[in-house]
Amino acid sequence: MSATVPFQNLRLPTEVELEIMQAVQRVVESHHYILGREVELFEQEFATYLGVKHAVAVASGTDALCLALLAGGVIRPGAEVIVPALTSPFTAIAVVRAGGWPVFADVNQKTWTLDAESVAGCITEKTVALVPVHLYGNPVDWPPLAKLAEAHDLLVLEDACQAHGALFQGVKVGALGRVAAFSFYPTKNLGAAGDGGAIVTNDELLAAQCRHLRNGGQIGRYVHDQPVFHSRLDEIQAAILRVKLPYLDAWNEQRNKVYRDYWEKLPDCIFPALPPGSRPVAHVAAMCHPQRNRLCAHLKGRGIETLIHYPVPLHQMPAFTPYAGRPCPVAETICGRVLSLPLYLSISEQEQKQAVLAIREFSSDA
Repeated sequence: MSATVPFQNLRLPTEVELEIMQAVQRVVESHHYILGREVELFEQEFATYLGVKHAVAVASGTDALCLALLAGGVIRPGAEVIVPALTSPFTAIAVVRAGGWPVFADVNQKTWTLDAESVAGCITEKTVALVPVHLYGNPVDWPPLAKLAEAHDLLVLEDACQAHGALFQGVKVGALGRVAAFSFYPTKNLGAAGDGGAIVTNDELLAAQCRHLRNGGQIGRYVHDQPVFHSRLDEIQAAILRVKLPYLDAWNEQRNKVYRDYWEKLPDCIFPALPPGSRPVAHVAAMCHPQRNRLCAHLKGRGIETLIHYPVPLHQMPAFTPYAGRPCPVAETICGRVLSLPLYLSISEQEQKQAVLAIREFSSDA
């Protein structure tokens, strides 16, 4: 049957859509489409929002991760970069694209984010960086990872692609370490009308290197000093993001309310715990259920659309067979049980109630 409660709906309030159309028209009338005033202003505004000195807008979150690693100056032949086994495949794809060797560490059983004890067991003389992921909009438990990185002189690259506006102990994620990457894919809490991303940092030299790399290593018109690639956010996407950014905190609160309602009304489902002093931004309402596949089929039959973030841990994915390494049992268990529930700005109380009642119905029959 067709979904009566979709998993995602990107409809925005009418007044915001009108602002977006006006912003696009402004770009069209400017006749300037790449690396212009809109990108420059968005970079300034996004950096100010996060509390960092620099934001460098690029073509995607994957590019942001890749370019941040390259600009960090740690990638060399055989360089190992530790990433969680439970995350989007694009986190590890970025490592490979940068020339690194992804090493998969397990996640914490309670928070589902990168586990410091597992990371410690993965560190070798070849390890150069960690990429903790603020998964589903939930901040990682930062202090133990930062302590490990300091002890072993490792670059920490925050993957904040799912966590625009999340806080850890009063600091916005993306501003916790030396450098971070964000995605503006349309479904993100701060999403463009296409692909987009940004690297954020307080390091002026690193920011300058990112700007250099995103523009093909160009040092003068038609003169390049490195055979890299171009990755530039276009003016239209920047203008759209500038419209949306002032609404982000309010939208995050709306999403958090929906997420809290799921958490409170579904005691039989297991949701990830939050580190002390953190505030999530509910990008995805992911929970675990021991009969995930049967529950998924039941919800589909009731017209409730769901997705799985993520069905296969990275160390068991065909793309990463050469990098498979050790087992990650916690990630494997979560991937076998995790299910993401409908969560979007325009979801109504009735739609969420339908989803909750359908899950409760399944639990009572199980």
